[in-house]
Amino acid sequence: MSEYLTEQYTPEDLSLAVGGRDPERLESVATDLTRRSDAWGDVPVVVGDATDPESLRTLAGNTRVVCTTVGPYTSYGTPLVEACIEMGTDYCDLTGEINWVRETIDRFHDAAVDAETRIVHSCGFDSVPADLGTLLLQSYAIEQFDTPCETVRIYLEDGSGGVSGGTLASFAELFEAAETDPLVQETLRNPYSLAPPGERSGVDPGEQRLPRNDSLRGSWTAPSPMAAVNERVIRRSNALLGYPWGHEFRCTEVVTTGDGPTGAVIAGAITGGLGLFNTAMSVGPLRSGLRRYVFPEPGEGPTREEAENGSFKIRLLGRGMATDGPFTVDGEFSADRDPGYGATARMLGEAALCLANDDVETPFDGGILTPASGIGLPLVEKLRSVGFTITVNDAEAT
Repeated sequence: MSEYLTEQYTPEDLSLAVGGRDPERLESVATDLTRRSDAWGDVPVVVGDATDPESLRTLAGNTRVVCTTVGPYTSYGTPLVEACIEMGTDYCDLTGEINWVRETIDRFHDAAVDAETRIVHSCGFDSVPADLGTLLLQSYAIEQFDTPCETVRIYLEDGSGGVSGGTLASFAELFEAAETDPLVQETLRNPYSLAPPGERSGVDPGEQRLPRNDSLRGSWTAPSPMAAVNERVIRRSNALLGYPWGHEFRCTEVVTTGDGPTGAVIAGAITGGLGLFNTAMSVGPLRSGLRRYVFPEPGEGPTREEAENGSFKIRLLGRGMATDGPFTVDGEFSADRDPGYGATARMLGEAALCLANDDVETPFDGGILTPASGIGLPLVEKLRSVGFTITVNDAEAT
């Protein structure tokens, strides 16, 4: 992410420092950044350690926005959130650990509101395309048809790239916590678990778990491995914004697999593979073996070339009922970058800049927020300006 910011911007555009707990590694990163970019003669280094709250308070107190890629957040993220709230410093991350997001909501939302500090989780591939894509579709539907979509479906159509060790470590932490922690179990079981207290129930049954012939697309779909995160984030956005999409709103994220028998077979294979992975991760010895012998270490991930050559494409379809009949809204959210590294660096970096420059469209000065509720459509415009394809239109008119 720091590499993207120093390549995309100059010191006249923003003030940037790199932070972490290891001074030698930080100096190496800073040196590499200045070597890659002629514009940056110096990148300051700040040291902060999750085991040293005072260092985190100092770090947070010297900046307007803290943008963190630490992981697993369940293990290392909480002290930094506390420090940012205490110092009144806005914050964004790329977590997909819904158990930890639930914890920060329950422990810190009111404090963040009182401190007028925006804590914006999930500003990477989880969950910017799904959350902001839904916001864009709904804003268009309300503008064009004077009513929101009753249903939004998110389709992972295409993608290539690698998976980071930090992402897999976060998955492992989630499954490990789910073995013994009733709150984590409830968070995973309840589709509305990230909604505000007192609003954690509704009509949406939650993520798709079996192959299905999709009625909107007319093709087969399989469960999405990211649905458990993204759908809950979207429901929190709707709740925080005061239910502009209605209390009956439903959202589903799936993987498209094509038409006919071939599509059905692929959908079944993906479903089966995801089921086997979840089963293995639910068994302690198997999970430990995967972490030790199969998963890359946290901090490891795709090469620079792989990140630049990757891509993703997400399609969103929203369906609603206007006074003159049903309508369908069609959207796309895509980029020619690896979703987990190249594209996520842009999403997270631009989210941080939106917060730093107060370039946001939100009713909230503080709280535990989502990309849609904490930043809003200005982030869509920023991502379009750096190469993302983000579109929305009336499907019947295409």
